[in-house]
Amino acid sequence: MAIVKWNPYFPTSFFDDDNWMEPFWGGSPASSGLDVYETDENVVVEAQVPGIPEEDVDISVEGNVLTIEASTAETQEERDEKTAVYRETRQRSFRYSVNLPRGVNADKAEAEVNQGLLKITVPIAEEEKRKKIEVKTSK
Repeated sequence: MAIVKWNPYFPTSFFDDDNWMEPFWGGSPASSGLDVYETDENVVVEAQVPGIPEEDVDISVEGNVLTIEASTAETQEERDEKTAVYRETRQRSFRYSVNLPRGVNADKAEAEVNQGLLKITVPIAEEEKRKKIEVKTSK
């Protein structure tokens, strides 16, 4: 950590961590809920999609950019079935876009939802996979 001259009119301690806006906003206003990691064979993307049916999730890969979009709203039939005492708009939507760390084979991608967690597995393209080079001894 660098030594910074103290200035009473501009406290730098706000900027020491990733949550420097918390004093102004009262907490993080939104969380991306997106994790990207890779195994030896695949790039895996996990996204939080609580309460959104799998048929309302749209996933696409263009180049190395993976996009996940979803939107759902309470239908008029669902509203008519209930006697509302208090009601807020029941609509959820999001759009995640992420650059994948390696070239992938999008045609063989698989996606599944389990308890509000969407897991997308995309195989790494053969030309992008790590190759082991054998070291030979000279005679």
